Parts: sequence; structure tokens; C-alpha cells
Amino acid sequence: MSEQNENIVEDVKTPAAEEATATVAPAPKTTPTEDFDWDAYEKGDNLVEDRTALTQQYDATLNTVKEKEVVDGTVISMNKREVVVNIGFKSDGIIPLNEFRYNPDLKVGDVVEVYIENQEDKKGQLLLSHKQARTSRSWDRVNAALENDETIKGFVKCRTKGGMIVDVFGIEAFLPGSQIDVKPIRDYDVFVGKTMEFKVVKINHEFKNVVVSHKALIEAELEQQKKEIISKLEKGQVLEGTVKNITNYGVFIDLGGVDGLIHITDLSWGRVAHPEEVVQLDQKLNVVIIDFDNEKKRIALGLKQLTPHPWDALDTNLKVGDKVNGKVVVVADYGAFVEVLPGVEGLIHVSEMSWSQHLRSAQDFLKVGDEVEAVILTLDRDERKMSLGIKQLKQDPWENIETKYAVGSKHTARVRNFTNFGVFVEIEEGVDGLIHISDLSWTRKIKHPSEFTQIGANLEVVVLEIDKDNRRLSLGHKQLEENPWDVFETIFTVDSIHEGTIVEVLDKGAVIALPYGVEGFATPKHLVKEDGTQAKLDEKLQFKVIEFNKDAKRIILSHSRIHEDEQKAAAGISTEKKENSPKRAKKVEETISNQSYEKTTLGDIQSLADLKDQLSEAEKTEAHQKAAAAEAKAKRAAKKDKDAEAAAE
Repeated sequence: MSEQNENIVEDVKTPAAEEATATVAPAPKTTPTEDFDWDAYEKGDNLVEDRTALTQQYDATLNTVKEKEVVDGTVISMNKREVVVNIGFKSDGIIPLNEFRYNPDLKVGDVVEVYIENQEDKKGQLLLSHKQARTSRSWDRVNAALENDETIKGFVKCRTKGGMIVDVFGIEAFLPGSQIDVKPIRDYDVFVGKTMEFKVVKINHEFKNVVVSHKALIEAELEQQKKEIISKLEKGQVLEGTVKNITNYGVFIDLGGVDGLIHITDLSWGRVAHPEEVVQLDQKLNVVIIDFDNEKKRIALGLKQLTPHPWDALDTNLKVGDKVNGKVVVVADYGAFVEVLPGVEGLIHVSEMSWSQHLRSAQDFLKVGDEVEAVILTLDRDERKMSLGIKQLKQDPWENIETKYAVGSKHTARVRNFTNFGVFVEIEEGVDGLIHISDLSWTRKIKHPSEFTQIGANLEVVVLEIDKDNRRLSLGHKQLEENPWDVFETIFTVDSIHEGTIVEVLDKGAVIALPYGVEGFATPKHLVKEDGTQAKLDEKLQFKVIEFNKDAKRIILSHSRIHEDEQKAAAGISTEKKENSPKRAKKVEETISNQSYEKTTLGDIQSLADLKDQLSEAEKTEAHQKAAAAEAKAKRAAKKDKDAEAAAE
């Protein structure tokens, strides 16, 4: 080779090319031209013509290339960073190795496609790009791969939300996580940087999106394996499998190419909140085939069926009435399930949780996780059912109800509920009673119990009656006090006059508040004042008692009767006085005339009792006075008779 040719070769050499000399293919051997005229060349004769001819001869040995087009090239050398590609041009191109990362098997001699970016840069270097070449033809190749169902190679670049990004022919394709393998993938990062085979499953030309699948490559083979495995399955057959996936409703087991499901109810004879309590991922275990479907390729597996049922191992000596300990596993409104042994449960109905007859929820008594002691109420080994009770651990309060809550005994009760006719109270858990609305107060007319007390309040009561068969008590509140109507009978006598306040006006009359919390009633005609006007609400007036009924607790009053009687008296018309209107009533009226209307209290009752005693003493004094007067009169008559006899003698 001449010095000129050597200079040309020197010009195309680069540091990268020099670094790759170890793998460069050996240059072909050349022989000098025999008819070359060295003398003419030395003298310079015909130098221009020879040089032109030589250039033309050299150019004829080179390919004609154009920029911005894709051509094939041959890898002539490569190192850790670059690949040298010969496209038959006067110089070789250098391409970064990372553009071939999708193809880790690249070697010298491979033919690759390259994109000519520039025939010669400022350094005289040919600029090539493998990535650009792949991109230029990528959509044609991708479409062809989808149409022909071809298997292609791709480089997993990175992880993204829901899957992986794969470089396919220079296009970034999406590999969903569900399409990586037939089994769920827990660690996506292990696939990053790997070259894998894929199938194109979807192309969106509008958005230039490509979806690939690695799972599709192995599904066909697995489908055939499934058919072979399922054809050999039998119910009751025990197989070894590996826990493949765990869900809330069960566990998927890999049986060696085909999956089966263990439902959560078939994991254990006991209750299982989540399958992770029983198994772990990748755990190997034996399972039994419960059922399978050839059409749908579904296999139902069981784990608990490999162990005896816990009811079969239940103590044969266990019987109704025995006490057992257990843990609350489920609580519902109607009751709670207690696990006596793993897989052996009993139901405590809410009615068996308390002696109280109030409708309540089981959550008021128990919660999941509570350790309880209970009594066996029923036991059916054939049906594998057991009912339990916890109230039986306490004595029934109605067994000795006559002794503990005897008629006439006083107690403190808690108000539980109201009805229109009374108040339901609870003396203790399981012991309830009713206070009729008529037994709340001696004096107040109560329309609804809520006017007298409130739910949750404590109320003093007296036992009036016991109904042991129906587990009911009749209670009273007003019986704690003496009946004031015995005293009122001596105070509010007919024709006695008292001050009252109109507290309610009705169509048929008005309600009058009298002293000591007593109420009377006056019809409209008895509310007419002396000036002819009608008495109004909250007006204070004098009222005359025209009727008193102790049994009915009724007092009928009249204001107009007072001035009518006065007018009759002024006109000389005699008015008949009742014997039960003595002067003592006026004295009692004087003692209470200054008292305002208020609710009856024990102190009021005591005052009334004192007044009754005073009246009794007054009656006794009056009787003694009458007797003394009669005795004196008799003595005077006897003395007169004696004097008459003495005069006659």
C-alpha cells in the first residue's frame, strides 16, 4: 500500500477504533502493481491525471450512501462502550453500546440496521444511529408482529405504575403487571434490565401505545398442561401444592401447572378472619380435592378436611348443665357465638345473657375476644349444635321475690320507660315493675308520666302487688305518703270558703289551684264575678266549696255562690247552713289563707296532719264543753226539783 493510501487510512482512524484493534478483522493482503511507472511518478509526470484516475478507482470501491436513510451494516468490532459498524463507506461508524442493550447476544459479524445521521462531521467521522434506525421501522415491525402473532424480543427499561416499560424496536411499550407471568409478581424490580420475549397484544395507533405480554407466551403451554392434569384428578385425592396467592376470601394453590382455590371456610374447622392466619406465601402443604370443573378449569381444594372434625373429639361426658369456658368469636344483635374448642361453637342468645326482659342487643353484654364462662343449655351432637347461657350463672331474682320484695316494702327503682298509662321501672337487673299513672301522686292530675319524672331518674316506690308467674310487680309512689284527702275532708268542707287561683281555663270550666296543691273545678256559671264579668286565667278569687268527693278526689267550687248568698242574706232570704260548716273551718281557713299554691310535700302532709290533730282536739274540747253544760243543766234541774220538794213538805 502506498503512503497516500496509508494516509487515507490514518485519517479515518479514531481513538475508539484504535481501542478496538484487538477485535478488528485482519486487513486483506495486497501485492504491488507490476506495471506501475515509478519513474514517472517520481518526476511528477501525469500526476494530476493519475491522481484523478486513482480517486475514481477508489470511489468505485465504496458504496454510495445518503443521509437520513436506513441501511444494513456489519459489526466489525465492539468494546464495553461502543460498537464499530461497517456500512461499506470510506469510514466506519461508531454506535454507543447501550443502543443494543435489548440484544445482549450481539457479536462481531452480526448484521444490524443503522440510520445515517451525517456522512461526515467536523472530525470526518461517519455518524450512525441504531436506535433511530429501529425507530424508523419500528411501527411496521410492531404491526407485523401483531398480525403474524410473532414472538419478539424487548428490553425491560424500568418499572412504572401497574407494570413495566419495555423497549421494543426502539418503541417504549407497556408490559402490565398481570402480563408478566401466569402467577402474581410480588417484586417487579427483578425484571428491570433483562431482555425477554414478548407478544404484541394491543396497539393504539391514535395515541401510539403498544401493549406487550410475556404471559401470553406460556399460557398456551400451560393450557395443555392443565388439561392433562385435570384429566387425572379425582375427588378426595390428596396433592401437594404451593401457596401462590392469598386473598380475603381464600388461598390459590399451584398444583404444578394448574391452580386450585381453598375457600376461607375450608382452611380450618374454626373461624378464620383472614387466610394469612393459617397459611403463608410460597408455603408447601397437602390439600384434598373437594370438587373440580372440567369445563371452567376450576378446582376446589380443602385443608381442614385432612383433619378430624372437632365435634368428633368433643368430650363424651359433656352434658346439659355443665359449665364451659370459651372465647367470643362473633357478635350479632341476636346473640354471640362462643368457641369452646377450635371448630366447636355454641350460641348465647341475647335472652340468655340477662334475667332482664328488656329488649337489648348482644353488643351491650359481650364483644369479640371476650373470655366467658357459660352453662350448656342444649347439646345436639348429631346436628353439631350447642346453645349456651350466662345468666344461669346468677340466681334468678324471682325465686325469692316474695321475701326480697314483699308487698308494702319500699325500694329505689330506676325509670326505664314511659307509656300513657304509667312508668316502667327496674329495681334490679331482671326485676321490673309498673307504676300506674294514678299511683304517682295523691293530688296532682298527671296527663303523662313525663310530667312527673324522666327516664333514667331514680324513684322511690312501694310494692303493691306481686305477679310471680308473669314476673311483674305493681308499684306505687304516692303510697309513700299518707293520703292527704283524709285531712282535706275536714278542711274543704261544703260551704267553706277558700282562696284559689285559676290555673287552666277549659270549655267546660276552669281548674282552680287551692292551698296544699289541691285542685278544684268550677263551671263557667260559677266563675261569674259580682260585677257580671267572667273570671280570667291566673286570677285569684275566693271560692266556696259546693261539693267534696273524697273517693273521686273531686272538689267542685263556685265564686258566684259567695256574692249570691250575700245578696240573699241582704234581702232577708234565709240560707240554710250546713252542720258541717262550724267555726273551726273558719279557723282552719285563717291558718291557710296566707299560703300560696304549691306542690304537696311530706311537710305539707305533716302540717295537714297537725291541723287534723288540732281539729280533733277542738272537737274533743267542744264535746267536753257540751257534756259539761248538759251536766250543769241536769244538776240545776235536779236542784230545782229538790227545792220544789222541800217547799212542798
